[in-house]
Amino acid sequence: MKRRSLLKAFTLSASVAAMGLTWTVQAAETIKVGILHSLSGTMAISETSLKDMALMTIDEINKAGGVNGKQLEPVVVDPASNWPLFAEKGRQLLTQDKVAVVFGCWTSVSRKSVLPVFEELNGLLFYPVQYEGEEMSPNVFYTGAAPNQQAIPAVEYLMSEDGGAAKRFFLLGTDYVYPRTTNKILRAFLHSKGVADKDIEEVYTPFGHSDYQTIVANIKKFAAGGKTAVISTVNGDSNVPFYKELANQGLEATEVPVVAFSVGEEELRGIDTKPLVGNLAAWNYFESVENDVNKKFVADWKAYAKAHNLPNADTVVTNDPMEATYVGIHMWAQAAEKAKSTDVDKVREAMAGQTFKAPSGFTLTMDKTNHHLHKPVMIGEIQDNGQFNVVWQTKEPIRAQPWSPYIPGNDKKPDHPVKSN
Repeated sequence: MKRRSLLKAFTLSASVAAMGLTWTVQAAETIKVGILHSLSGTMAISETSLKDMALMTIDEINKAGGVNGKQLEPVVVDPASNWPLFAEKGRQLLTQDKVAVVFGCWTSVSRKSVLPVFEELNGLLFYPVQYEGEEMSPNVFYTGAAPNQQAIPAVEYLMSEDGGAAKRFFLLGTDYVYPRTTNKILRAFLHSKGVADKDIEEVYTPFGHSDYQTIVANIKKFAAGGKTAVISTVNGDSNVPFYKELANQGLEATEVPVVAFSVGEEELRGIDTKPLVGNLAAWNYFESVENDVNKKFVADWKAYAKAHNLPNADTVVTNDPMEATYVGIHMWAQAAEKAKSTDVDKVREAMAGQTFKAPSGFTLTMDKTNHHLHKPVMIGEIQDNGQFNVVWQTKEPIRAQPWSPYIPGNDKKPDHPVKSN
């Protein structure tokens, strides 16, 4: 009896073990990747398209054979424009969903929210949006622009004869870390060019702000003091009422140009752009750039939108953070192939020096030390069809300066990633 019971127990445990092994094998057949973007709330206008672009890129990689012979499995979460929820969802992706990498965040406050989680758990985040710099984490790869790849060149252009020779600057932003730090850098840069504080106005509004009547009236009043440009770091759906108010009050680009750092083709989809023709945006990519890689990128995106019944599929556009998302996912896949692993430490090492022929028309390189892409800088002028005409661009990609030279003490900071805490 005892022998028979033991035999049964052994057979049962062997069966359970075999089932467990099967489940483990099944689980290991895919590589889970996290997508951490706001699909609701004030930032959904900008971030939803990044989620969809990530899914399209994952599809593209899977059709080409996946990564190290395995298919990528996206895990999508919605932190709902709620900054503490970004940290919670980031932790969930790393600890419960066991993702190999996360692609996500838009605002710097959302990135700052998740950063301690990724550093604590040694996760890997690819961040696809221009930002204020002043950070270089070993757990983040920054595929958007640092200030010297967007903000500084844009202001230099505004001060040039071609850009209107601006002498006074109205800095308008959403009230959080990215606009405030960017404007701190820009104020120091303007001082270095001889611009006095009396010729710089700085105004902030909360996320989701919609009444720009008084602010636009104040811009007009400030502009009466001489050649003026507006530098906008307004984020999310507040851009729609801001631009509508510019049109309502007849403030034209020939009179007071606005250069935006967070307005691209996606944000302009909801606006009649005819009154805004001539206003500017500074990015590292525009949908309108002409080259074979971009033609395919735009065509693939439009086809994907129709095939997946995305909202307003007939009018979808590409933009800079979408291109940065696309490049980042492909670079991560290349690094994982090079490392023959999705282990964070091995992928981090393999990311150094990765290159990718981007839709911008440039071959982009991940810097060997600072976790930032070398990127071209482009300034585009709004057209009446909601697209941008590139009026100025650099000849070559520019190396990022995460630590701005216009902030005292930055020259003593290391040119390699260090944990933030």
